[in-house]
Amino acid sequence: MSETKPPEETVSPAPRRRSSRHAFAEQELRLISSLVLLIGLGLFLALPFVLSIGSVVFLPVVTALVLTVILSPLADKLNGWGLPNALASLAALLLFFAILLLALALILQPAVALFDDVPAMAQGVMARFGELRERFAWIATLNEQLAALMNSDGTREVVLAAPSLLEQVAFATPSLILETILTLLMAYFMIEARVRLRQRLLFGRASFGTSIKAARVIREVQDRVAAYILTVGSINAMVGVVVALGAWALGVDAPIMWGGLAALLNFLPYVGPIVMVALLGLFGIGTADTVVLGLVPAAAYLALHTVEANLVTPSILGARFTMNPVLILIALSYFTWIWGVFGALLSVPILLMLTALFDHIGRPNLVGFIFGEPLFATDLFGEAETAETAAQQ
Repeated sequence: MSETKPPEETVSPAPRRRSSRHAFAEQELRLISSLVLLIGLGLFLALPFVLSIGSVVFLPVVTALVLTVILSPLADKLNGWGLPNALASLAALLLFFAILLLALALILQPAVALFDDVPAMAQGVMARFGELRERFAWIATLNEQLAALMNSDGTREVVLAAPSLLEQVAFATPSLILETILTLLMAYFMIEARVRLRQRLLFGRASFGTSIKAARVIREVQDRVAAYILTVGSINAMVGVVVALGAWALGVDAPIMWGGLAALLNFLPYVGPIVMVALLGLFGIGTADTVVLGLVPAAAYLALHTVEANLVTPSILGARFTMNPVLILIALSYFTWIWGVFGALLSVPILLMLTALFDHIGRPNLVGFIFGEPLFATDLFGEAETAETAAQQ
């Protein structure tokens, strides 16, 4: 009897071709990701110079975009109550502007009334520091010796005349008025065009799924930024009320001004409270009888801010709006470097918009990318293999 040999198993070359294509696609994707990362880093470093030089154009555009994101939900609600789209957009913008003017009036009106007392307060502060200087006279002696050593070569000091504060305000006022009007006009037209933009996103594309995803991303960004600003604004308003009541109880002049200032400065993370503590400390030292009594309002505000920043705000905002403090400080320093105080005010809304956008498209895995992982965690190859297998079947 002749034995029958079992048929030899043949390995199909299709899996090998798929694995080689898979490896080639991984290398290609990693190369593209490296280029994207380098381009993003270059833009991050070069963008400040472009935005700073063209601040007259870019600052109103970015401010109007942030106002559009914040005020679009309010305009939608007013439109749902029966107001036409144009009137709803105008009403939302005017309401925001009225609240801003009211807050500035609460701060500036008492500040103007206290302007005549500034020289006396400055003298009081200098007197307190003079007392401290007498206690630490050895430091002054050391500074004089160091100054004598630095000027021992006989060189002369050159004093440059700087423009006064009044001249700086006079030069900056026309530009500020022009930028404000331009920002309000652009914000109005952007808010008014939001409905047409949504319709174009939904019905102006060939892929309906892509249109739905784009509309969902825009809606998520608007809702998140608007909810954050509304929540933080409510918290800061309560902080302002508590500060005003505390200043009134401690006998500090112009308590409404201090409350409004605390509410506005609290929009600047980390930096605003530090400025508030410094202002309260200097004001208290200049008006109180002793240094210890003068520092009581600043210490009370510092205790209030510690409770608010570590207990109240995190419990109200929750995990959805919690951001990395390092990212907040980077955004704050980055946009302050570009646009000054206005950049500091815009830094947190811009960071929120970028965070909401990256939540949908995927956050870059920078640390893992260095060690060979994909830059984004999307399983592109699994989807490609599934599609290829389905096509072959």
